[in-house]
Amino acid sequence: MNRVIKKVAVLGSGVMGSRIACHFANIGVQVLLLDIVPKELSDDEKKKGLTMEHPLVRNRIVNTALQTAIFSKPAPLFDAKKASLVKTGNFDDDMKSIAECDWVMEVVVENLDIKKKVYDQVEKFRKPGTLVTSNTSGIPIHLMAEGRSEDFRKHFAGTHFFNPPRYLRLLEIIPTPATDQKVVDFLMHYGDLYLGKETVLCKDTPAFIANRIGVYSLMSGMHVVEKMGLTVGEVDRMTGPIIGRAKSATFRTMDVVGLDTTVNVSRNLLQGLPKDESKDTFKLPKIVEELYNKKWWGDKTKQGFFKKTVNEKGEKEILELNLKTFEYGSRTKASFKSLEEVKDIESVKERLPKLINATDKAGEFYRATFYDVFRYCSMRIPEIADELYKIDQAVCAGFAWELGPFETWDLVGVKATAEKMKAAGMEVSPWVHEMLATGNTSFYKFEKGQKLYYDIPTKSYKPIPGKEGLIILDAFKENKVVWSNAGATLYDIGDGILDLEFHTKMNSLGQEVIEGINLAIAKAEENYRGLVIGNEGANFSAGANLAMLFMYASDQEFDEIDLMIRQFQTTMMKARFSSVPVISAPSGMALGGGCELSLHCDAIQAHAETYIGLVEFGVGLIPAGGGTKEMTLRASDSYAPGDPELNHLQEYFMTIATAKVATSAHEGKALGYIKPSDEITLNRARLLADAKRKAIELSEAGYTQPLERRDIKVHGQSSLALFEAGITGMLYGKYISEHDALIARKLGYIMSGGDLSSPTEVSEQYLLDLEREAFLSLTGEPKTVERIHSILFKGKPLRN
Repeated sequence: MNRVIKKVAVLGSGVMGSRIACHFANIGVQVLLLDIVPKELSDDEKKKGLTMEHPLVRNRIVNTALQTAIFSKPAPLFDAKKASLVKTGNFDDDMKSIAECDWVMEVVVENLDIKKKVYDQVEKFRKPGTLVTSNTSGIPIHLMAEGRSEDFRKHFAGTHFFNPPRYLRLLEIIPTPATDQKVVDFLMHYGDLYLGKETVLCKDTPAFIANRIGVYSLMSGMHVVEKMGLTVGEVDRMTGPIIGRAKSATFRTMDVVGLDTTVNVSRNLLQGLPKDESKDTFKLPKIVEELYNKKWWGDKTKQGFFKKTVNEKGEKEILELNLKTFEYGSRTKASFKSLEEVKDIESVKERLPKLINATDKAGEFYRATFYDVFRYCSMRIPEIADELYKIDQAVCAGFAWELGPFETWDLVGVKATAEKMKAAGMEVSPWVHEMLATGNTSFYKFEKGQKLYYDIPTKSYKPIPGKEGLIILDAFKENKVVWSNAGATLYDIGDGILDLEFHTKMNSLGQEVIEGINLAIAKAEENYRGLVIGNEGANFSAGANLAMLFMYASDQEFDEIDLMIRQFQTTMMKARFSSVPVISAPSGMALGGGCELSLHCDAIQAHAETYIGLVEFGVGLIPAGGGTKEMTLRASDSYAPGDPELNHLQEYFMTIATAKVATSAHEGKALGYIKPSDEITLNRARLLADAKRKAIELSEAGYTQPLERRDIKVHGQSSLALFEAGITGMLYGKYISEHDALIARKLGYIMSGGDLSSPTEVSEQYLLDLEREAFLSLTGEPKTVERIHSILFKGKPLRN
């Protein structure tokens, strides 16, 4: 059967249901979102004289839920216009419409009896062969399939999304014994390719994989916190980005999720795992139990491990809970020697071994928590998964860990760590000892561009299923490195294509990266047929190295600044005029110089979660790496006969002047940063492979080296007058400062092509020269230097 998903029904419009509906809309699928009919009229409905039969009343719950989702932060939609794909209704009037749907997903309250009543209705109206899945996180999947028809059971499974569904990459697929294997294969493939998810096949065990391991890790850590007497601030400093975890770390995450949710999951696991050798870990530590009983559950109750208040000065302040007295006070500043020693190491893979082996209190905490999770994960095979890679995939994608337990164990040495764990009273599963006894010393290894995992039954290494054709840069590090320096590495990724990876802090574009871009293009032109610029990190590039610019500007070394801008512009134009295709593969932040580099590549293959923008205005500058030039060029290309050209130009001007950053690749297209012809990849793991494919396509299509554009239409004095009127109005209205106005005037001067008497066509180099002059003059402004200082040393923008 060639299964095509054109329309999906989502039953239940709560937090998860409404946001799952939005994510299907993100990929262009029509959605029918249903929920219950209200039991009575609201006060507002009574005032309006509505009755219970009125459609607005009957769909009030679902409509309110959808609107709440659409306007929530972070946004569940790539583009607000996608909301039009979601149609709403209610179970009583519209359940019959699921006959038009190809997939019915149930997302109602976690109550088996209620779910079964919903499935009674689904069975009544669904057409045979329609997929039916549940997003449950706590009810065994097989229980929900009991008593259903054969066709229903064949097409039924669990599809467990993580919240928020747009951003968290995990989708757990949980079949029952009756689920047709073709259905399982389809869900795995669809989740990966179309929904952009890390699809992990799970067994029907309590909490499946991610929550089982993630909640165990959390509760294990809480017991260690209590034992060691650590503070909230110390723990969140140790368990955040420094070890490759979310910025919200431990306690802030619990406040956001809700302590009641954590407690409920932990208690369910304690009751549902009578044979788990570590089930007592799921018993609540006293500090958690105390907060739970006080109903200090986090954000939903306005206080938890943190509490927002207003101090005597009227300023907002966040207080931190003292875990001994349960009183709130000022936030503690954690200071550990080991954390200070690794703060300048950009790679988590390099930091973790140093932290876990540190001799201070932080090292003690890391060993206690990491070792216990290593042990627990080894014991869960084959209970929750037959293959170890599934545990790493699920935890990383579901909890935003950069490295999974087995990947981390590999980093610190499997054998040496197992011996240390034994000495600490933590015994690992026998299969780990068997693996080591056969001479296999790691859980993963790389061969011929593939990542292999240790297969326990066969005692051999096998490729990870579903990863065929993906590009994993670690797999190329042994013998496919063409060149490298401190800031970048150039790989031969096969088929005549190179990949340039940045690895500076936030992938900023310093001297080493600029050198890497120039050399990569030269190498590609000499012996290859294309170049991809992309990495596997959280961000493509946060922009140019401001520290160097600040030093030069403070010392008034304007010749050095001029040389730096010229070199940057020359590098961007090399990307534009390369004799082979150059593809940018951004994901995460692509800001400032990172955006400018992408603008000058032949094509952008963007991850859906690309946050791209020219943000130089915020530090008192204008884009001078060709960004202003390129946006002026794109405005010129957008003009059609009869268009109000100045209005088009003003839109591009405002995009730069307000430092707009796209909140998705789709919005990046709307803002003009990403061209309509550029493609978007939903699954982050596929990004580099898709970018490589794009480079090959352009090469095989008869790629021709571009020539400098000399037909960029600028409007001179007419657009200068338009910009001046807008700037003056904003200034008088006190929406901008005098310095903002100065920067805006310089930006307008460039985009107008200077003080020309009439519309004229100019060259790219002409605009680049104007960019450079404006940028150089702004670095001589004290207020610009103050703005750069604030970003560098205070981490926040300054309005002066």
